[in-house]
Amino acid sequence: MSYDVIIIGSGPGGYVAAVRASQLGLKTAIVEREHLGGICLNWGCIPTKALLRSAEILDHANHAKDYGLVLEGKMSADVKAVVARSRGVSARLNGGVGFLMKKNKVDVIWGEAKITKPGEIVVGKSSKPVVEPQHPVPKGVKGEGTYTAKHIIVATGARPRALPGIEPDGKLIWTYFEALKPDVLPKSLIVMGSGAIGIEFASFYRSMGVDVTVVEVMPTIMPVEDAEVTAIARKQLEKRGLKIFTSAKVAKVEKSANSITAHVETSDGKVQQITADRMISAVGVQGNIENLGLEAVGVKTDRGCVVIDGYGKTNVAGIYAIGDVAGPPMLAHKAEHEGVVCVEKIAGLPNVHPTDKGKVPGCTYCNPQVASVGLTEAKAKEAGRDVRVGRFSFAANGKAIALGEDQGLCKVIFDKKTGELLGAHMVGAEVTELIQGFVVAMNLETTEEELMHTIFPHPTVSETMKEAVLDAYGRVLNA
Repeated sequence: MSYDVIIIGSGPGGYVAAVRASQLGLKTAIVEREHLGGICLNWGCIPTKALLRSAEILDHANHAKDYGLVLEGKMSADVKAVVARSRGVSARLNGGVGFLMKKNKVDVIWGEAKITKPGEIVVGKSSKPVVEPQHPVPKGVKGEGTYTAKHIIVATGARPRALPGIEPDGKLIWTYFEALKPDVLPKSLIVMGSGAIGIEFASFYRSMGVDVTVVEVMPTIMPVEDAEVTAIARKQLEKRGLKIFTSAKVAKVEKSANSITAHVETSDGKVQQITADRMISAVGVQGNIENLGLEAVGVKTDRGCVVIDGYGKTNVAGIYAIGDVAGPPMLAHKAEHEGVVCVEKIAGLPNVHPTDKGKVPGCTYCNPQVASVGLTEAKAKEAGRDVRVGRFSFAANGKAIALGEDQGLCKVIFDKKTGELLGAHMVGAEVTELIQGFVVAMNLETTEEELMHTIFPHPTVSETMKEAVLDAYGRVLNA
């Protein structure tokens, strides 16, 4: 069969691109080897947030007396029920993707695709079990076979990266797959890596009562975030009982029948042995570029990812890539945006703006939450920008105090000459919801004066955003 667009992979980037292509009148198919929604809906963003919500409620319940409430005894978690709820949330959204494909007349082809030449793919039997018989191949579509399309979009996502000698085994060393659905809670856990995935699981398991140790090779946790913000996050995480090693690495591991010992080497050359029931390997992800025929057709790759321009175009005409497989930041919302931009460019819409990675927000849903957009203070200075920096503590915000969530910070960085908002960084309650205000401001090229003249509702935690802007210009009102 022949299509205008064939998309390989049905994660957030792939299925959103398919919907937009259909809206624009393009005959569209999507090839999936396992389950609709990709990693995000099934094993990443969505189920982890469901787990973290359970953890948040448990944390609040165990501190009920801080709010003048009496709950008898210490609250505990039914891990099987917590996991079941998480899987149920994923299943609901997964079914929603199937509905969207049907509604938008997008053909779903089950199997593994390989690009044989520009404009042609061959779909073979999946090497993974297809877990969605409720979404059969549409009538008239062959399933396995050869398909042609004017435009082929690679949206195959990424998978956990493994370190030599410390490869996940599914039993003692977990990836996020195993960490999402434990049969029983381990009593102790080592988390190797403190990026978003590692620190979110560390936060979740600590809330569940697990003794958690985090090992990070960089000098700070969540290394891509502003150092001032991560210092506050680290303090709060350690207050909750997490043990954190930075500037340290797991040099090797030793396994026993039901435990693992990590040899943790610090920057001063000392080695400490830490034994735990389980370890999570969260040292990053790598793009799924193998077995797609990319090398044979000459598509350029770099460090395990497909090289693209701002519109998703590769160096080979008619072949595109979006999402995690196209490189960092490896975030679902970046994939969705890239998918829309790519398809709109293919359709010839006027004034399509290329993806600006500098305006992609980042969110980490640990307790406390961390969110950011744009340049950190250090990166802005490295770039030679003369900056104004404003800060406002949650300890001076009425709503945060009323919530019992007064440990947090809002930080903004402006260009001193132009008033351009270069970056915003937040740590504290619900900052993953608040950061979008700064994202919108940056996209609208809002100046500091316009932000100062914006009325923020009271009492809200969002008032910290305006106060931080005021602080950058010596006009803070409530601190």
